[in-house]
Amino acid sequence: MLLWVAVLLSAPCVENRALLTLQAWPHPVFEGDALTLRCQGRKHAVLSHVRFYKDGSYLPSSEDNPSLTLGTATAASSGQYSCTAQVTYILYAGTQTSETIMVQVQALFPPPVLSAIPFSRPRVGSPLTLRCQTQLHPWRPASRLLFSFYKGGQALTDWDPLPELDIPDVQAEHSGCYRCKAALRAGPVQKDSPLLEIRVWGPAPVSRPVLTLRPPHTILTVGDMVELRCEAERGTPPILYTFYLDGKILGNRSAPLGGATSFLFPVMSQQDAGNYSCQAENSISKESSKPETLCLDGPRVLSAPPSSNRLAPWLSAVLLGVAVTTAALLRYFRPWRKNASRAPPSSLLSKGPQQIVPSHLLGPLPAQNPPPAPGEEQDALYVNAWPSESTSEAEVQSMSTIYQNPLSTL
Repeated sequence: MLLWVAVLLSAPCVENRALLTLQAWPHPVFEGDALTLRCQGRKHAVLSHVRFYKDGSYLPSSEDNPSLTLGTATAASSGQYSCTAQVTYILYAGTQTSETIMVQVQALFPPPVLSAIPFSRPRVGSPLTLRCQTQLHPWRPASRLLFSFYKGGQALTDWDPLPELDIPDVQAEHSGCYRCKAALRAGPVQKDSPLLEIRVWGPAPVSRPVLTLRPPHTILTVGDMVELRCEAERGTPPILYTFYLDGKILGNRSAPLGGATSFLFPVMSQQDAGNYSCQAENSISKESSKPETLCLDGPRVLSAPPSSNRLAPWLSAVLLGVAVTTAALLRYFRPWRKNASRAPPSSLLSKGPQQIVPSHLLGPLPAQNPPPAPGEEQDALYVNAWPSESTSEAEVQSMSTIYQNPLSTL
């Protein structure tokens, strides 16, 4: 009887005492650790309907399990945690809530800082060292870190224990934004450094230029306009571009501020087909592009108005033909001319059978031209040229010559 009285008197005191406690393990907890929560009751207490909360929000879990594994701890895992459960203890049965505990996840190492040695604005040709600096927590000295370096999102090195990257001979192409990463060798913890901009100053050599033919297709016809566009992506300006066709210079263009430049020309003939290239040159170096081939399809020569140069061969040929024809005609008519000079005028010969008529029977021949007016001289071309009886053979020949070529006497 006395025992039951003692139990009944102690029941109200149990309700006022904490029957639940919440523990977080490990303690302290670091990044990368597996964080576990455990809701515990007093000895011989029976728990059921266990629930966990973070910052007042319910964490989904099995209500029959007094433990909850939160996975890998991160900075986001920090917060205030508590638990509730149905507790049955001796004569007491009811819902209990644990005291709130604060979980603070410790950083295993701070984010690394990338630095440039000797400085972030090196001169062309000088050495440069990039250093990724961070430090492990003193409570975890046995942990090991790995490092890697990046430029513009591209990895420059694999993971390595060495936190430095050496560039013995800095060039203009090394300019850009760099960062580094530090990671736990045996864990998922990985942190990035802020970006570090490297600017290399001093003259920079030109990069290999790229030649582009416009229009893009390389088979053209006569009369098409062609643009040769040459560009070197890097290099200290000014840059001089020279354009070539099969190794022969077509012309050059200057880019005072760098960048691309173009060379325009019309396709005139088959001679414009071939391999085109360009060369970029500055005060440091020069580089040549890969050749591009241009082919012609269709008419081979572009029609153009005749010029003096084009007419010269034709004119010479025509004059030569005229000269040859004239020489042949003169050669043909010269024997006929000699024979004609020996024969009497055709008017002295009759077309029928020849008869000899005495001159006294013919009588005087009529004048072929009217007599000149008084005081006028008769033109030599119209003088009566008919031979008389007293005309000698030499005079007949002279008359015949005049008839054959009257202009020769002028």
